[in-house]
Amino acid sequence: MLYHLLYPLREWFGPFNVFRYITFRTFYATVTAGLLVFFLMPRFIAYFRRKRMGQIIREEGPQSHHTKAGTPTMGGVVMIAAVTLAVLLWGNLTNPYLWLALGTLLSFGSLGFVDDYLKLTRGRNLGLRAREKLLVQAVLVAGLWFLLFRVVGLSDELVFPFLKTLHPELGLLYLPFLFLVVVGTSNAMNLTDGLDGLAIVPFMVVAGVYGLLAYLTGHVKFAHYLQIPYVPGVGELAVFCGALFGAGLGFLWYNAHPAEIFMGDVGSLGLGAALGAVAVMVKEELLLVVAGGLFVAEALSVILQVGYFKLTGGRRLFRMAPLHHHFELSGWPENKVVVRFWIVSVICGILALSTLKLR
Repeated sequence: MLYHLLYPLREWFGPFNVFRYITFRTFYATVTAGLLVFFLMPRFIAYFRRKRMGQIIREEGPQSHHTKAGTPTMGGVVMIAAVTLAVLLWGNLTNPYLWLALGTLLSFGSLGFVDDYLKLTRGRNLGLRAREKLLVQAVLVAGLWFLLFRVVGLSDELVFPFLKTLHPELGLLYLPFLFLVVVGTSNAMNLTDGLDGLAIVPFMVVAGVYGLLAYLTGHVKFAHYLQIPYVPGVGELAVFCGALFGAGLGFLWYNAHPAEIFMGDVGSLGLGAALGAVAVMVKEELLLVVAGGLFVAEALSVILQVGYFKLTGGRRLFRMAPLHHHFELSGWPENKVVVRFWIVSVICGILALSTLKLR
């Protein structure tokens, strides 16, 4: 909004020319989202405490988690609202990629909101069924695919980070691939969100990595120099990723151990899907496996646990899945699990960025 209001006035007031720069607007989108979450979250927490609406802990989970029962949840509502306001304030609102990223965030967040609301009102963790959520997610992904590849005209090439010339066009096969990327990232973040502060730092790392990738991909000279795909206009997603990072930073203030608020499915599903959508738009889908390596490990631990349990007739590969519960039950204090997982996520982010020089 400010870009459209103030940038045209640069001829009369030169300093307004600064609004043309994506880097400037990204910085202030980050600050805006962070401050909004920081100042709005205490009221949100107080409201949930007054209504006595708090997290329901699964009986089969670690015993140490039962003390967390009743902690306010659905903090993702504030995060999504802050990101949306920051993007509307600092983004170029004529950019289609920006609207598609926001649409993904809001639509998947709405699905998570319904799931959280049903759990809180029905009790006993009775939210949407897994098949119901997957069906809605499939419809949302189909809509994103149509708008992104049939309306906006994004290339359906698949870029391999280490192979310069291998860019196969997937055609209609990109639809199931898009489902895998967006829904996989969304649900992987949901699985990771099991300890105080655990999911939000890896989320911020991935948002930071893809904010930089979006800027480079949307800049013709940088893209050519680094031998990455050039996608005109996608650089505006740096503003979106900056807002994601800022909202995550503000949320961490209240989600750090002992957590005063949980993000809920509204946060994990919406924010995770937004990361997956951004990865697709900047044509670095496969790099998400590296940048979000911690999310991948958490999701794989659940898949392997279930598969091994069925194949062996009841034996377990891990003490408990997702992976962070395995280390908890192995004797690691919660804070040690969280901080060490943060370290792993930062290393994954650095490795992802290092591939820019290995093209």
